[in-house]
Amino acid sequence: MTKLNLDKQESDFLDRIITDWEKQGLVNDEQAVKLRESYDVKGFDWMRLAKYSFWIALICGATSFTFLIVNDTIVNWLKQLYYTPDILISILSAAMAAFLFLWGRRREKRFPERVFSNEAVVFTGILFTACCIAYLGKTFDNGSGHYSILFLVSVFVYGLLAWRLDSRLIWLFALVSLGSWFGTETGYQTQWSHYFLGMNYPLRFVVFGILLVAACHLLRNRKWFEGFWELTYVVGLLYLFLSLWLLSIFGNYGTIDSWWKVKQITLFYWGIISLAMAGGFMLYGLKYKDSIAREFGITFLLIFIYTKYFEYFWDSTNHTLFFAILAISFWLIGRKAEKIWNVRGG
Repeated sequence: MTKLNLDKQESDFLDRIITDWEKQGLVNDEQAVKLRESYDVKGFDWMRLAKYSFWIALICGATSFTFLIVNDTIVNWLKQLYYTPDILISILSAAMAAFLFLWGRRREKRFPERVFSNEAVVFTGILFTACCIAYLGKTFDNGSGHYSILFLVSVFVYGLLAWRLDSRLIWLFALVSLGSWFGTETGYQTQWSHYFLGMNYPLRFVVFGILLVAACHLLRNRKWFEGFWELTYVVGLLYLFLSLWLLSIFGNYGTIDSWWKVKQITLFYWGIISLAMAGGFMLYGLKYKDSIAREFGITFLLIFIYTKYFEYFWDSTNHTLFFAILAISFWLIGRKAEKIWNVRGG
């Protein structure tokens, strides 16, 4: 029998589970020994090293390209390409993106274990797709400034590619493009004023996050959406809670100047709303065993509380006492979390 190759944390978790089963009489000593011999502990997390190495390689590659284009020889060559038609650049970018997606798809079938190198190929294809759409927009630009249409096109392009290639990475870019379209479209419709239907940007994205989370629940049982549901749910909650956090700080003010003139205490009701939303998701997650909602609720509940603590007490409290209170509070949280971890066996 092939042994499982687990990291230290996973191994410790299984050890605690098997020990607990022994105490409850669910397995005897012989079965417990067999279970413990069915897995080994990794000496080093090579998967994590591979993941970080490929991402660093992409960053370094982009940096290398940046230094390349500032080279005088390259700059002079690029100047000669200045009058290259935008539509030609768009077509070439589309061809390159198609090649990379097909190559990435073929690699996934031939080398499914090379997860991160395959994703790196797909990610490069995504960048060329964005370049294609951008230059396509420049080709048909009539000077209206309605560039939010490009983000909307990106949503459908990335969405179709994600569905056809079954790629969560591409789907992530579709969701980012959807948020970008929403922000730029509401700005365009109001001629880039500070409010849309009386809402500043953080409040708009609170509504956007709620709609995205609601859409997740409506589409949860659709077969085509099954592979993208969890990612969409997480991104929707990120939009919602990050916007709530900004709203709790800035309120519904459209400019920094107008916000700067008011006292932070006058925005307390936005903090209460944010805390109530976080608490609501935490309770919902606990009641219906929704780990994503529970973790977002608990995490942002703490973020909202400590944000308000800094806002209200930083200037008026002795800094020694201020950080002593922080230390005690985090120690209490850690102690409580440790007890829950031990009771639930990790």
